[in-house]
Amino acid sequence: MRCLVIEDEIDTSNYICKGLRDAGHAVSACASGSEGAKLALGSEWDIVILDRMLPGCSDGLSIVEQMRAQGKSTPVIIVSALNSIDARVGGLRGGADDYLSKPFAFSELLARIEALQRRSGPGADSAQLQVADLRLDLRTLRVTRGSKVIALQPREYRLLEYLMRNVNQVVTRTMLLESVWDYHFDPQTNVIDVQISRLRAKVDKDFPVMLIHTLRGVGYRMGVSTAQPAAGLE
Repeated sequence: MRCLVIEDEIDTSNYICKGLRDAGHAVSACASGSEGAKLALGSEWDIVILDRMLPGCSDGLSIVEQMRAQGKSTPVIIVSALNSIDARVGGLRGGADDYLSKPFAFSELLARIEALQRRSGPGADSAQLQVADLRLDLRTLRVTRGSKVIALQPREYRLLEYLMRNVNQVVTRTMLLESVWDYHFDPQTNVIDVQISRLRAKVDKDFPVMLIHTLRGVGYRMGVSTAQPAAGLE
């Protein structure tokens, strides 16, 4: 896969590029908005990873807008320290396919790249995540289950998005702390348990099929169980 990384923070750029190369991908990198626009518009890429705050342009989103104006549908993931809900919504509505807040774990970035590649196939909808009858629209941040609209707080939304991006995978407390709370240590609180409980009350309550499962002592899993829960799973 051909990857373009547009990032002016040298350490961050090196971190992303090394991880992508180690994963077997071909990578080109640049550190300015002007050079990034030239490369993004002048060559074909499988994925573009883009910072918003770049020298040479007022907002990295302008590069995405130019790409879309030229009819380029290349998946774009924004990685940015601008991590408010408004910034994320603005990035997605500005044409990006995904938005990852700094700091981040490379494993999550790689998982999001792989998810975008899967969803960019024929008939795929890269603007939506779906697990059973639960849907999350990445552009509007609207969450529905069946015909019911589910209102979420910002942290609940980030937690649900992360679980849906890792459907049928075991998600540990450490993964959630790093990716949803931006903690790189365990604060030894029950914050995850509380948020999972609140999210489950909104997503699973009053529905016949549970989608959020707890693996005692391990973590959590999003998905439809095809059999009775095993020991330690609820």
